[in-house]
Amino acid sequence: MKSVRLFFLMLLLLAACSIPSGELTVENVRANLTLPSSTGSVWLVIENGTDSDDALIGAEIPGCGVVELHDMIMDGDVMKMQPVEGGKVIVPAGETVELKMGGLHIMCIDKEAPLEPGTSIAIALQFENAGTINVTGEVVEPGEMEMKKDN
Repeated sequence: MKSVRLFFLMLLLLAACSIPSGELTVENVRANLTLPSSTGSVWLVIENGTDSDDALIGAEIPGCGVVELHDMIMDGDVMKMQPVEGGKVIVPAGETVELKMGGLHIMCIDKEAPLEPGTSIAIALQFENAGTINVTGEVVEPGEMEMKKDN
């Protein structure tokens, strides 16, 4: 009888090990692509519900010739934009990373044309471990870029 209990306990432990630990999700995707300039930016929230670190390593945005991951830093009294160190945005296991105005963001360079507010835009995000995650963002006016909380 003890060996039967031990066998079922081992099966239960094996089953628990095979349960997925969660997923990487992307929400609240907003794009500032309305200005008549050659650049724009994208903000979003990445939640890593897994037990492994991941990293955003790139993106593809229709109408953008070049896409880079950028950060805003203070250099004395001047705020400057620069590509992220190492070319990736680390998303630690179990944590949430927010790309937002004045901080981390996805930069659209060589933009073909401005887009109208309210336009939906498909974005392919490339992650080191999760692979490509396709999301849809909403084009908004620059003044509307504050992150909205979901109800």
